[in-house]
Amino acid sequence: MRLISHRGNLTGPSDDANKPSYVCEALNQGFDCEIDVWRIADKFYLGHDEPQYEVSLDFLHTQNLWIHAKNLEALSSLSPHTCFFWHQNDDFALTSNNLIWTFPNKKVGKRSVIVDNTPEWKSKEYNCFGVCSDYIDV
Repeated sequence: MRLISHRGNLTGPSDDANKPSYVCEALNQGFDCEIDVWRIADKFYLGHDEPQYEVSLDFLHTQNLWIHAKNLEALSSLSPHTCFFWHQNDDFALTSNNLIWTFPNKKVGKRSVIVDNTPEWKSKEYNCFGVCSDYIDV
């Protein structure tokens, strides 16, 4: 099963979420990482509720990133060589690599990536492609 750090978090929510150096720490520990990406004019930014940290297009091509496009401009300009998706409160969203990004507490299948931001996610024994959590290394 693929383990995906939610915005770089490994042991719980952090104010450093989506900060590029924080995301890289999770990647360097061998985890995939979900990030929130905005495009404003010709620049890309990481940030959940708003664009905060400017990043290069090269950064977005880093392996093992799962890119949550936060606006149409980001979604429209992401490369097919990256894994990206867009959703708001949808139960399911299809990612660019044909997997199913799944909202918390929804049904999963073998191609699903479930978001579960509880420390107890491991006890749920998901039978799916991956889990995205703030508690991925607990």
